[in-house]
Amino acid sequence: MTARYAEGTEVPVERSRAEIEQICRRYGATGFVSGYDERAGMVMFAASGRRVRFVVPIPDAGDSQFALDGRKQARDLAGRRRAAEQEEKRLWRALALAIKSKLEVVESGIASFEEEFLAHIVLPDGTTFGDHAVRAVAAAYDTGELPALMPAGS
Repeated sequence: MTARYAEGTEVPVERSRAEIEQICRRYGATGFVSGYDERAGMVMFAASGRRVRFVVPIPDAGDSQFALDGRKQARDLAGRRRAAEQEEKRLWRALALAIKSKLEVVESGIASFEEEFLAHIVLPDGTTFGDHAVRAVAAAYDTGELPALMPAGS
């Protein structure tokens, strides 16, 4: 089985958040904010006339996924907490990589800003485009009314 990206990282969440802010600045973001509550962390930045938001779920030590810590059973709550904290660190490292990769793709002219960040672009009502798109795709599959694979005129 292949290890997941940043498995076992020692980089603290705070350092990953700071790195994400530095990446956004380096690629020309005009604003940046981050925060968290007990369930999720969030980063939001403004660039190319758009606001983009990413939400990182904070793992719950009570979740059954933390019943196993590597190859040994994490029988105590402290072990499960350590495993959840480790997963949170890993998730923030993955987000830093994703944002940096997307911004480099845009900077290199491979794709537009909207193409790379579409699902995470914040709309005027505070939701993201992805929130709407996920529901629309589910509805299309529920009703069986799917759009054509190739638009007319292609």
